[in-house]
Amino acid sequence: MSWLRGLLLLLAPALCGAATQLLVTVVDAKTGEAISGLKPGDFNITDAGAAKVIEAVEYKTGLVDTMLLVDASLVGHMVQPLAASLIAELGEKEQMGLVAYHSSPDLVQDFTSSKQTLLEAVSRIKFGNDPRVLDAVYATADGGFQNATYRRVILLLTAGMEGNSRVTDKAAVKMCRKNGVSVFPVYATGSERGLMRMLAEQTGGASFSIRDLGKATGKPAQRIFEAMRGHYIVTLKGNLALSEKLKVSLTGSRKALVSALPLE
Repeated sequence: MSWLRGLLLLLAPALCGAATQLLVTVVDAKTGEAISGLKPGDFNITDAGAAKVIEAVEYKTGLVDTMLLVDASLVGHMVQPLAASLIAELGEKEQMGLVAYHSSPDLVQDFTSSKQTLLEAVSRIKFGNDPRVLDAVYATADGGFQNATYRRVILLLTAGMEGNSRVTDKAAVKMCRKNGVSVFPVYATGSERGLMRMLAEQTGGASFSIRDLGKATGKPAQRIFEAMRGHYIVTLKGNLALSEKLKVSLTGSRKALVSALPLE
């Protein structure tokens, strides 16, 4: 019966059941505060309308490697002053790089732990041309994280306008998913609110309206970094090939922004 024993060994992974994991970020829809303490029954996950079985949920906090994308277009001056408060939240052992984007993205400062170096880099940004947000996200996700150690985050500081990028929103999301990058837009206006939310929802990030952040108590930049550092690892039953139609939401009436990034 040695052949049967060998067959059982080959089939063991399938018999035990494979699993798929998601990195899920959940923040309060009004305050932007990270929401912890959720259980498997608090989540509802579907892909192309088909419900997925949740096996486990674990909340984790950790360090982040951040590429700060600063809007350097003709309207970017309205958000540039916020860059300093975001840089101030950089934690010990964490790194941040700086990209100024307009009609093209320009790497102004590679990864560094020096807040002073980052502030000096912000002061060198010159403004002009249209804000091609998607081109900047795509290029940064594609080549900006070779030296990253911790969670990969694009912190997108934007006036909230998109200036006819060469790449599509789907292409930008696909590149982020390929390289395990989450997008956290921080925007000033509502003209591209849907785009900002989509970039976050499809990559495990969260989107923040500067106006809404100002209505809540506490430091807005601190809440943003808490959301970047805190996330759930959600384990789904089965070895699944998840599509762009993946949807993650909370059960009940709690208003929250929920996003997911499939993990390889």
